[in-house]
Amino acid sequence: MAKLHFKYGAMNSGKSDTLIKTAYNYAERGLATLTVKPALDTKGEDWVVARGGARRRVDVLVAEGEDLRARIRAAAAAQGDQPLHCVLVDESQFLSPAQIDQLFLVAKRDDVSVICYGLRTDFLAHEFPGSRRLFELADNFEKLPTMCRCGSQAEFNCRVVDGRHVFEGDQVAIDDGAVVTYESLCGACFMREQDAAGARVIG
Repeated sequence: MAKLHFKYGAMNSGKSDTLIKTAYNYAERGLATLTVKPALDTKGEDWVVARGGARRRVDVLVAEGEDLRARIRAAAAAQGDQPLHCVLVDESQFLSPAQIDQLFLVAKRDDVSVICYGLRTDFLAHEFPGSRRLFELADNFEKLPTMCRCGSQAEFNCRVVDGRHVFEGDQVAIDDGAVVTYESLCGACFMREQDAAGARVIG
């Protein structure tokens, strides 16, 4: 029976790069895959783009409220007679809990492996709803490590707006003209930036 996997990590832990390499490995063996991404993630438009420059076109760009299982079935049928072996999902934290349930059905009722890549928590250290549902349903979890600026393992995603660490705002940053980036930090560095900003997210 196929499984639902969740590979998670802080920003810059190589999630998209791992997805692209996994797709290549399946293709090298003649096995069909589909790449899925939430339409909410506008970075790269209909491409998965890794930090190192590798790119993979998305087969299913799913909008909020869409039936993801139905979209996957339709895309698989459009590929022809070759059976679908794996669904690779980028930025899975942006999917709704209902869409995570639909991915579970793809694995358990359609017998197609599903590998989701995403963040565990947002810049306020709160779980994304999609990630929470994955932790409830997935068969396997794997943390993809990345490094904080101090050399420790990073666990947190800190939002930086116009060069300043911020601890308020919507869970998903909408482009309003500001330059928004993220820095992966360990717990100690996250707390130092929180204190410097006069914020109280943890503690």
